[in-house]
Amino acid sequence: MNIDLLRRLCETPGVPGHEHRIRELILSEIEGLFDEVTVDPMGSLLCKRASRAAPKDGSDPKKVMLLCHMDEIGFLVSHITDKGFLYVQPVGGFDPRNLFSRRVLVSTDDGDYKGVMNPGGRPIHISSAEERKKVPEPNEFIIDVGMGEEAKDKIKIGDMVTMDEPLIEIGNKIVSKALDNRIACWLGIEAIKALGKAKHTCEIHVAFTCQEEVGLRGARTAAFAIKPDIGFGVDTTLACDTPGVPDQDRTTVHGEGFGLHVKDSSFIADRDLVKEIEALAEKEKIPFQRTMLRAGGQDGAAAQQSAAGAKAVGIVVGTRYIHTVTEMIHRDDLKAACDILAAYMEAA
Repeated sequence: MNIDLLRRLCETPGVPGHEHRIRELILSEIEGLFDEVTVDPMGSLLCKRASRAAPKDGSDPKKVMLLCHMDEIGFLVSHITDKGFLYVQPVGGFDPRNLFSRRVLVSTDDGDYKGVMNPGGRPIHISSAEERKKVPEPNEFIIDVGMGEEAKDKIKIGDMVTMDEPLIEIGNKIVSKALDNRIACWLGIEAIKALGKAKHTCEIHVAFTCQEEVGLRGARTAAFAIKPDIGFGVDTTLACDTPGVPDQDRTTVHGEGFGLHVKDSSFIADRDLVKEIEALAEKEKIPFQRTMLRAGGQDGAAAQQSAAGAKAVGIVVGTRYIHTVTEMIHRDDLKAACDILAAYMEAA
């Protein structure tokens, strides 16, 4: 398993609208894997692999599209005080309880600057009991880059801010910020590598999309351009198999395989496609679990609703502590997701 690639993907900053570094990293990794590679006006990376054999029934090759979003949740600088403290606006959904005392990276056109994020106001020694109960909103946090007034000369409104944490391996788990959704970027590359020289009859499109975390924006334009027959939303989902969460809310369980995602608030998967993936997984002995999510959405919805429509389903990896710097996946679930994608593309 190519953990080095996953590490580089996760540790490279790229929030919605600022996916350029991730795109360049992916471009350096996919040389020779695709027949055509283009960047669309929104910044999504569209990669095409033509069919390697004609369909037996003489029909046109079926278009199979993997949608793998590049962006991570983060912030954009919205204000810089005269003393050099930064205020930010979130791009993506944060739980403010997870933002206290974080190390961050402020990325500018001229370089990266390390900083720390804390809520404004009084520290514990001089705050009241009532003040300590309050959970600030994201726009109440400040970032200190240690430069004082000089910060206004180096940092601009709109510069991106990401969490600054490394990927680590613990036991059979992988922990990092931005596993949502650099997992999908990894799968979009590694599944094609696993396909190798297979004589697939389908035409494969892997779209590394932008701005998913703020409304599936890049996936909508990419899917409209490709007009797939089959769309796979490749993403993370919840793994709430942890203390304090009822069984009915756990969504997935670590180590029980990839998630066959059948519903969230953005789409309902095609029934026949779900059955087809399920049968293939059972045939290939690839572990899986069906998943549903009450809220949230993913790029599969954009594929389903593009142009005249497409069959769509989600292939997801259960992730504990999602939208934090300690996102955690099980290595076996990641492998299962890679195996089913490669198996489907080879058989399609």
